[in-house]
Amino acid sequence: MQAAAGQWAAHDPDPATAAQLQELIAAAATDPPELAELLDSFAGNLQFGTAGLRAAMGPGPNRMNKVVVRRAAAGVAAHLLALAQQEQLEHKDAHDADPSSVPPLPYRPRAVVGFDARYNSQAFAQETAAIFTAAGLETFLMPAPLPTPVLAYAVRALECEAGIMVTASHNPRQDNGYKVYLGGRAVAPEARGVQIVAPHDSLIAGHIDAVANTAELGDTSGIEMAADGWHVLGDALIEEYKESVAGLVDATAFPARELRIVHTSLHGVGHETALAVLHSAGFADVHAVAEQATPDPDFPTVSFPNPEEAGAMDLAFALAEKVEADLVLANDPDADRVAVGVLNPATGVWHQLHGDQVGALLGAHLAARGGRARTAGSGTENTGTAQPGTPVFANSIVSSRLLSKIATAAGYGHVQTLTGFKWISRVPSLSYGYEEALGYCVAPEVVRDKDGISAGLLLAEMAASLKAVGRTLFDVLDDLALTHGLHASNQISIRVEDVSDIHNMMARLREQPPAHFDGSPVAELADLSIGTDELPPTEGMAYWTDSGTRVIIRPSGTEPKLKCYLEVIVPVSGAEQLAAAQEETQRALAAVVLDVKAALGLENL
Repeated sequence: MQAAAGQWAAHDPDPATAAQLQELIAAAATDPPELAELLDSFAGNLQFGTAGLRAAMGPGPNRMNKVVVRRAAAGVAAHLLALAQQEQLEHKDAHDADPSSVPPLPYRPRAVVGFDARYNSQAFAQETAAIFTAAGLETFLMPAPLPTPVLAYAVRALECEAGIMVTASHNPRQDNGYKVYLGGRAVAPEARGVQIVAPHDSLIAGHIDAVANTAELGDTSGIEMAADGWHVLGDALIEEYKESVAGLVDATAFPARELRIVHTSLHGVGHETALAVLHSAGFADVHAVAEQATPDPDFPTVSFPNPEEAGAMDLAFALAEKVEADLVLANDPDADRVAVGVLNPATGVWHQLHGDQVGALLGAHLAARGGRARTAGSGTENTGTAQPGTPVFANSIVSSRLLSKIATAAGYGHVQTLTGFKWISRVPSLSYGYEEALGYCVAPEVVRDKDGISAGLLLAEMAASLKAVGRTLFDVLDDLALTHGLHASNQISIRVEDVSDIHNMMARLREQPPAHFDGSPVAELADLSIGTDELPPTEGMAYWTDSGTRVIIRPSGTEPKLKCYLEVIVPVSGAEQLAAAQEETQRALAAVVLDVKAALGLENL
């Protein structure tokens, strides 16, 4: 291990990580934790997960660093060129044996690269642009740290074959990542500008391995890097994105704009873009959390830069109470997700809505708008227009079943997908999709990915229209409960130090399947790793009980966690039963949590 690490350090193009590795090698001889860190750093190559590459920054093939990024960029470039060459050969006369007759590439692949404000993000993006350009790709580089939705928009707007976003989204401050989107002629129209899936992920991984296997550890000298030649984008494309999103509001049907909003970007890159969109759409009374408005890779005011985590929205709620706000919107650091805070009229306390509640509210609001955020023909030329025909709503298998009932009641289609927007965004004729982890795609014609800025805008539109008639978001949730039953969900996340613990817990579920949850027998179970006609195989187990309770347990695709998703449904026949039904759902969820922990052998957790 010392020899391998020393070889990496000798070739590392980044003096900072080379020095860090030398210190780690020296310390590992006498310090077991440092040895464990060294072993893990060289435990293998980073693999594509739910959102591309993502890991802690540091030296070694199992961390995010310049070597790993250079190889990833070279692999993506090789894949794009291979796709173009494949089309070239398909157009060549199959009977022509003369190699000189092979026509030139039918197109020059284009790629756009974006980055957030985390440590090394800009450097990783610039390295990627240099490698893409040297490989012959026409390359566009974002001019500054910007939200992920802007990059996703750019892939479609610039008609690129690929987009790279350097971000770790809501992960801890020590992490960074490399998210890959595909577009252009290589993918179907409905999948352009969407994150990679099979077979592209494995093909890119194969190209990356080919680069890594032909070099010594840490050596990237064989990868060509251009000194210049890529295009640094100006403000025009960013303004296009803002215009397109601000234009989603329907001022005719929902003209109200009297709403006091508190916004936080959690030290990320969403502040300027989100506020510009809100102001442009007519929401002038917006108060930003000053302590969190400036991008800061240390995330100093939060222990974990994820609006789902306890305490992340405390400063926003304090400001909301001070200014007597109507709504709190919190974007995660790359602004592709949004959390919503509202004042509970029953308790007088600010309360964060669950992701499934927000997903249902947006579904109800879009249904009130005719199923789409943008009507056919209103899209700009470079983003396309809404799909004609019946609107289609979609959500992931771990999200609430309430959206399917909202869609059915409105006469819309509904599709259930695997977890992750790389699946949700691919649904044909999609008009709205969400997953419970605060990800919402309200305008696929603009951004075919989750977008916390456009979702936040439509939530503001909904809240303002309700306020104008003396109602709140809570009232809409009550209406949905009266119509479809009270759906309540919860999630348990079990973080592990040793990923083998996740394998062991999943094996336990298969060997000793739980017989009941909250006293209700398990009526149906599904091993998701087998797959179905509707869903590709994925690691996980799903259970449905006689009472309608659903439990899904799966490993996280981005973190060393086992995630457990719980949902209970309580029928409500009248408004007078709402309070009792809410108490019952909380009791039932608490009981299901205990049963899930018992099934995993974690009774004492």
